[in-house]
Amino acid sequence: MRASSNPAFRNLPTGVNYGGYAGFNQGAPDGGQPTYGGYGTAAGSADRPMTVDDVVVKTSITLGVAFLTGILTAIWAQGQMAAGATGPVFGAMIGGMIVGLICALIVIFKKTPNPALILAYSAAEGVFLGAITGVFELLYPGIALQAILGTGIVFGVMLVVYRTGAVKVTPRLTKWVIGAAVGALMLMLANLLLGMFGVDMGLRSGGPLAIIFSLVVIGIAAFMLLLDFDRADQMIREQMPQKWAWFAAFGLMTTLVWLYLEILRLLSYLQSE
Repeated sequence: MRASSNPAFRNLPTGVNYGGYAGFNQGAPDGGQPTYGGYGTAAGSADRPMTVDDVVVKTSITLGVAFLTGILTAIWAQGQMAAGATGPVFGAMIGGMIVGLICALIVIFKKTPNPALILAYSAAEGVFLGAITGVFELLYPGIALQAILGTGIVFGVMLVVYRTGAVKVTPRLTKWVIGAAVGALMLMLANLLLGMFGVDMGLRSGGPLAIIFSLVVIGIAAFMLLLDFDRADQMIREQMPQKWAWFAAFGLMTTLVWLYLEILRLLSYLQSE
């Protein structure tokens, strides 16, 4: 099984006996692969294998919660900013980010689907993204709709690319995507740390280098979607129990959050120029 650049998928348990189903990272019984014990039996025959519809429904619910809370938070944030009350807006932004991070870490390391926790993560991310979007929309009118449309277009294009096989998800591609994502993260971290000491690398200052960097990061996030699609597809083919569709939805959600934020940032650079 290929590794995934998305931590949600990368930390899936590899030693689960899914009650008779072919498990994740588990070969078929006649393929000469060993069977696994590990975490014990799942729901057994009462838990049917997941399908594409399960992934679509769970992903739609997850994104719907984030979208609804995001819209409401953005409207509230704009009202607060217009009244000069910036404190509550940045408080909501930081609070949503922290709560979302905590929920995400629990989901990832607990290694079991928890719909309530995943929906809590979606709601927290909605608050976080809504607060940021409200601020950006006040500064650059119309940018929120553009960012949403841009994210949707990238998602749709990459889904078509995956389904048509235009780009094959191979172990080599996976390694390249993971390496690029880690490299981009390290650069962003270095830019943040150096910025505290007055050193500007230019990656987030809005100039030409910042635009190029954002385009590269958007490209990396787009290829991460390919890896997410492939991992969800493998989960379906290996007949993992349907409750794991929540985990597939969570993995897609984390990538889409990153993609949306980077597109929002790029659009702000372009409008500033």
